[in-house]
Amino acid sequence: MTTTERPRVVLVDDDPLVRAGLRMMLGGPDGVEVVAEGDDGDQAVPLVGRHRPDVVLMDIRMARVDGLTATRDLLARYPDTKVLVLTTFDADAYVLEALRVGARGFVLKDTPPDRLVAAVHEVVAGDHALSPSVTALLVRQVSQGPPADDRAAKARVQLARLTERELQVARALAHGGSNADISRELYLGVPTVKAHVSSILAKLGLSNRVQVALLVQDAAADG
Repeated sequence: MTTTERPRVVLVDDDPLVRAGLRMMLGGPDGVEVVAEGDDGDQAVPLVGRHRPDVVLMDIRMARVDGLTATRDLLARYPDTKVLVLTTFDADAYVLEALRVGARGFVLKDTPPDRLVAAVHEVVAGDHALSPSVTALLVRQVSQGPPADDRAAKARVQLARLTERELQVARALAHGGSNADISRELYLGVPTVKAHVSSILAKLGLSNRVQVALLVQDAAADG
């Protein structure tokens, strides 16, 4: 996608009224192009295969195949797909798990149109997009206690693949640091930080910074 093109979006939601509302919200002059719609999670894989969108807007709760399962299946087939999950509830139990499997962010369905469009553009640009309430949930869940022992152990094994400098960058990511923040904190150039982030993602088999942050939190939660 060039900088002058509107992001191409596949919208998957089982409520036709919600889809109509989202299409209207997204279709303004500075918006995005909805290239296809699905009414359940089982349609996500074939729709992405057919249209190759920049972003998939995925409802988290659907009747046949929920958004979490659909996201997992979709990323297994098309790992470069950017998924932005839509939820009605800011405390949805699927939030952290969907981020773990590779969703690039969450937005609430009552998000103002300009913020929803901005979230799509952020995800297209390679960033993650989290509504303030979902960010608060992320912090709250991480602070509530240690993960299951096996998850903490697995996280430590994964992080052991990193060099000491990469581990420093990963920990800075876990504290919400931007590339510029990490550059200042670790006395590195921004291009060097970007290179480290790319190396971290490749070594850990992850697709975005949120997953790195969650992995670091898992490894440190009971240690």
